[in-house]
Amino acid sequence: MGARKREKAEERREQKKTMFFAKLNDCPTSPRKMRLVADLVRGKKVDQASAILQFSKKEASLKIDKLLRSALANYEQKTGESWEEANLFIKEIRVDGAGMLKRIQPAPQGRAHRIRKRSNHVTLVLDTENKDIN
Repeated sequence: MGARKREKAEERREQKKTMFFAKLNDCPTSPRKMRLVADLVRGKKVDQASAILQFSKKEASLKIDKLLRSALANYEQKTGESWEEANLFIKEIRVDGAGMLKRIQPAPQGRAHRIRKRSNHVTLVLDTENKDIN
């Protein structure tokens, strides 16, 4: 590994120490359905987002709510303080496509239709509102 690449990797590692995030990989829901729920909570405060997710009827909201709780636990573990006093909000929530399971379903007249069972990766990043700006 070259010097520049190593320096960039170390810089990224240092940034991750101050970031509060959680990832959900290979979630068996289509990315389109997951993005509908992610768009509801993007940019909201944590308690407001949690309330939205708890009262949403979509199955994806349960998974994002669990991911939000994981990110809050990561915040508490990294900083050692409670998240209630921290004034946190959802800075970024990203839904990316993951691998697809491809299946075949029989169709009339000896044909076959391809069934694509999609999955996704979700990344949720928290941030504090009263962060010092230099």
